[in-house]
Amino acid sequence: MKASIDNKEIAGANFMVLKDGSEVFYHEDGLADLESGRAVARDSIFRLYSMSKPVTAAAVMMLLERGQIDLFDPVSRYVPGFHHQLVENNGELVPPAREVNIHDLLNMTSGLVYGGTDKAGQHTEALFQELGSRLHGDNAMSTLEFANRLGQGPLSFEPGSNWQYGTSADVLGAVVEAVSGIRFGEFLKQEIFEPLGMADTGFWVPDSKRERLVKTYQDDGQGGLKLYADSHLGVVHQMDRDPAFESGGAGLSSTIDDAAKFTTMLMNQGSYNGNQILKPKTVQYMTSAALTDWQQKGFDTWHTLRGFSYGNQMRIMTDSGEAGMIGSSGEYGWDGWLGAYFTNSPQDRLTILFMIQKKDAGTLPITRKLRNIVFSSL
Repeated sequence: MKASIDNKEIAGANFMVLKDGSEVFYHEDGLADLESGRAVARDSIFRLYSMSKPVTAAAVMMLLERGQIDLFDPVSRYVPGFHHQLVENNGELVPPAREVNIHDLLNMTSGLVYGGTDKAGQHTEALFQELGSRLHGDNAMSTLEFANRLGQGPLSFEPGSNWQYGTSADVLGAVVEAVSGIRFGEFLKQEIFEPLGMADTGFWVPDSKRERLVKTYQDDGQGGLKLYADSHLGVVHQMDRDPAFESGGAGLSSTIDDAAKFTTMLMNQGSYNGNQILKPKTVQYMTSAALTDWQQKGFDTWHTLRGFSYGNQMRIMTDSGEAGMIGSSGEYGWDGWLGAYFTNSPQDRLTILFMIQKKDAGTLPITRKLRNIVFSSL
């Protein structure tokens, strides 16, 4: 980690290992703010970006086990913008063979994408640009408006016919909002964050905690780092206000200790400190690979995730021999655009958490190196 910081690949990081539910290693190094010299600390707050997705999936699992939704419910039942949807077929827009359902959203087989050159990608990119332009104004786009507007655009492929990473989790947030009758962020707070004691997790950072927010950096093109401060995917980068758009796919911020409470809850079959957040059978379902053979072909294009499949907003290792890192079958987790990362390995009773803030990071070589050290020493 120190070498990665010294080489200016990252500015600073938190790293934690839990075994059998107990912390066995924690290390922090580097800076949260290069300009002021503020060091990364244990209570530093990081933007999770896509590491928000498993939290959103957990919220959907709660609705599922309470009988409030059926995974084959059409999304249009909760988000009317998904009525009369179209799919792109050889450049033409035609009605899909069936509607997008919640199961499609959970597994990224919906036809919703993040961007690209086809009509679906262009629609999504234009919507994100509008979302960004309205972010700080009086007419900010809400979670439900974003999902409805997304549904009014075309799908990139027939629902269920392929796998592609995209905006599905943002729509899941809107589904939770529609079913529960309260804002998505309020649902997460009442049902997950407060019961787990995740006091530093949410869609924005109040003034009293602002000095703990880590700055984001990017490569400066000359072997160093420079500040990144633009908003991305409709997330208020400064996290300084309660956002109208609560992004289930990218919007949460958290600390490494808070994230560890969530991962420990999953590892403990849904329970943490006496609070049963999810039932064991539900966690078993949530952490299982869900792709069919033909959907897996779409996921297999993600070459750094060879040996993995996907389900419920997470990667799941299915063949440790094919993977480009040391690990165990059945381990699951996800990462974020700025480098927040977790993996749970039930077979090893092991959790690894890594927190950085770097543009376009995802899972970096340093992340794989650290986890290789840990897994190889078991």
